Amino acid sequence: MIRTMLCDLLGIEYPIIQGGMAWVATAELVAAVSEAGGLGVIGSGAAPPEWLREQLHRTRKLTQKPFGVNVMLLSPYANEIMEILLKEPVAVVTTGAGNPGKYVPALKELGTRVIPVVSSVALAKRLTRWGVDAFIAEGMESGGHIGELTTMALTPQVVEAVDLPVIAAGGVYDGRGLVAALALGAVGVQMGTRFMCAAECTIPRRVKDFVIRSRDRDTAISGVSTGHPVRALRNKLTRKYEEMEKNHAPVADIENLGVGSLRRAMVEGDIENGTVMAGQVSAMVNKVQPAEEIIQDIINGARRVVKGLNGQVV
Repeated sequence: MIRTMLCDLLGIEYPIIQGGMAWVATAELVAAVSEAGGLGVIGSGAAPPEWLREQLHRTRKLTQKPFGVNVMLLSPYANEIMEILLKEPVAVVTTGAGNPGKYVPALKELGTRVIPVVSSVALAKRLTRWGVDAFIAEGMESGGHIGELTTMALTPQVVEAVDLPVIAAGGVYDGRGLVAALALGAVGVQMGTRFMCAAECTIPRRVKDFVIRSRDRDTAISGVSTGHPVRALRNKLTRKYEEMEKNHAPVADIENLGVGSLRRAMVEGDIENGTVMAGQVSAMVNKVQPAEEIIQDIINGARRVVKGLNGQVV
């Protein structure tokens, strides 16, 4: 049985959270993950409030199990998104790109668990004072916006620095990753890239195939000069980023290059001129599977790893 305190904290069967990926984590995927025993998380990104409200209603029609919403605090709609979540509460709110402190008391009064994503020990320590419930320690192996530390280095440091549950994210693909995270002191994992190729994920098939075709060195980090580095699969857009940064283009020009590029990939299916945010485990993804099959593969794999370790370690 692969069960941790995270399961009791969130009311889920398995210690697996699906990452709240903008334009990727919609009602269909979220409900499928929650139905399969994990925690599905809607990715609100920079989408308008009306979009989130529709996603909440659709998700509730598809599942009665707990699910969450990821709120990007840099979104121009962040305050409005939070207002919706105070009127239509969800089990969990994960946050990124900012301090959720001012929202925490009201959310927790409604019974919502608040779990910020952190990429450093310093940020985790600062956010502890706000009464959050746990942290997602996200290493630079992950897709999307990244920090400087790897999951292997970051997770145990955050575990030691705070007296709260820690979920590991970044570079987790299967049961081996789950067991490794538990060995580092985490109580579970958050996964994004593999769920991009869930059957229920609504991104275009050409994007899924792009992930499946990728190899171990096919992700690139762009936007370092802007202070907001992003990991995505290499394509025409990432090469344009590399050229602009090599030539020391103005930060504003580099940032403007990315405007609308995530939606261009994940909704419109443009895998060359859009930002295909995906992590370093992309090369391990080799097929499209139902979310339930993905989760069972992770759990069964974790059981095999634990059993194997019991036979190796004395």
